[in-house]
Amino acid sequence: MGFEDRYRLSAHAVITNSAGEVLQLRATYADRSWGLPGGALEPGETVHEALLRECREELGREVSIGYLSGVYYHRAYHSHAFIFRAGFCDERRICLSDEHSELRFFPLEELSSVQRQRVEECLNFDGRVRSARF
Repeated sequence: MGFEDRYRLSAHAVITNSAGEVLQLRATYADRSWGLPGGALEPGETVHEALLRECREELGREVSIGYLSGVYYHRAYHSHAFIFRAGFCDERRICLSDEHSELRFFPLEELSSVQRQRVEECLNFDGRVRSARF
């Protein structure tokens, strides 16, 4: 890889409800898929700053970051996704941005295989940051 080559970096939050279900948002763009809150880093931003900003923008809520559990490469997007355990800082209502049409808390067994692996590794964090290639 050359110095001028570019690829994407993103940061995403695993947030659960009291039943252990995982928050996912439905995108209003591209294939309108469900995904974890978060998104691409902006130039000069750290992964932590990006996650806090993305959650604020997408959810209208502040989150606290617990830990980084994994960094995953996705061939289809030529990107690395940083997965963090996070939680809400208060009990306010979620207010979605225009980037998402709905939210839902999913049981683990309803997640896609890629999403399920990333989320399970986050929820079962043992102090070792994981990585995988999809």
